[in-house]
Amino acid sequence: MKDIKKGILLIAEPFLKDPQFQRSVVLICQHQEAGTFGISLNKILPENLSAFMNDLDDCPIPVYDGGPVSKNEVHFLHTYPSLIPGGEHVINGIYWGGDFNMASKLLKDGTINDKGIRFYLGYAGWGEFQLEQEMKEKSWLTVDGTKELVFHQEAKEIWAKAVKELGNDFLPIIHYPIDPSLN
Repeated sequence: MKDIKKGILLIAEPFLKDPQFQRSVVLICQHQEAGTFGISLNKILPENLSAFMNDLDDCPIPVYDGGPVSKNEVHFLHTYPSLIPGGEHVINGIYWGGDFNMASKLLKDGTINDKGIRFYLGYAGWGEFQLEQEMKEKSWLTVDGTKELVFHQEAKEIWAKAVKELGNDFLPIIHYPIDPSLN
């Protein structure tokens, strides 16, 4: 089992029953003794960013379900640290947050696009030792985060692509049914 640290991806084991995290991939953005903060990457919402941000009416950028906590907050990941100040480096050129007004301005004027920035409603959070317990229960597999996975253009493919990063021994789980009792 890998240590829990920022920059790893949590890959939901194939039979995880929690509908919020079923076949999810979560990027860990912060991990401290008091708890863990992550963003679920692969569940796109039907609304685009303009539904949540009035000043971005002309930006039909998708929004993802970042997790079950604080569904009234918009978070973002990006690859533009020199253009969007204040972001926290997570791993391999991926940044969490920063100056939202600057990000909005750069989106509106076309300087940046959704290939290097993603928006998420809510986040995934765990209290002290909660994620460690879930890891002991084997609810999650882990792999290092990469730009290719975090910013993959097809959200529904991220889980299978992340599983492939684990190696050939894990490939069969990609084809497991969500509920084996229905098989």
